[in-house]
Amino acid sequence: MDIADKFRGLKEKGEIALIAYISCGDPSADETVKIAGELIRAGVDILELGLPFSDPIADGPTIQAASQRAIEAGMDTDKYFETAKRITGVPKVCMTYYNLLYQYGLERFCKRCGEAGISGLIVADLPFEESGDLMSTCEKSGVDLIFIISPVNSEERIKKIAGQSKGFLYLQSLLGVTGAREEMQFKLNEILAKAKQYSKVPVATGFGISKPGQIKELMGQGVDGVIIGSAIIKKARDDRRGLGGYVRSLKAATAR
Repeated sequence: MDIADKFRGLKEKGEIALIAYISCGDPSADETVKIAGELIRAGVDILELGLPFSDPIADGPTIQAASQRAIEAGMDTDKYFETAKRITGVPKVCMTYYNLLYQYGLERFCKRCGEAGISGLIVADLPFEESGDLMSTCEKSGVDLIFIISPVNSEERIKKIAGQSKGFLYLQSLLGVTGAREEMQFKLNEILAKAKQYSKVPVATGFGISKPGQIKELMGQGVDGVIIGSAIIKKARDDRRGLGGYVRSLKAATAR
């Protein structure tokens, strides 16, 4: 399923995208498929499926722990693609780290993405300046390479990165690592305006989001989607029965 088509459909309905992150293999491959199904039924628009890496430097303690549990349960790159293929109904994005792609082979990795129905790819530790090989491989394979910009990027750097991102542009809402924050004030107006000026695709923001009220605040600032990971992982682990209701409350907040 195409990421661009999903964003277009949501815009026509007056909604922004709810993008959920989970770590593939936490607590097992079968449970990942079940959790993904629950998220999709509850209203998630795009699923960001993490390929676990042993040193996830961009992630906070919740996602780090989920990645470690997945690795200990036997998740690897081949099993990741097998698991991802079993999840259907929404566009899927792979989020991972460059070492895994390099070891697997860029062409082989992107080919497997296509076979598993994965529409997009986020590589958290790949500098934009070193992304040329992967960018061309993704383009040949029909996989959207999604780039990340942060609040400290200069306008010139935002222009370079935003102009090349496919699918959507990932706007990091705050500095540091991933993780839900109870009380947050998101002040993205200035950087969001620059991102939208130069981006050819929708702009979605992540890092720190966990509540419907925060989604409404970000909608008011003009984002096209929100990415929520740590809060969903924690809910799935600590209160599985409440997962569907929690996600439905998040999705309800995405309506304008």
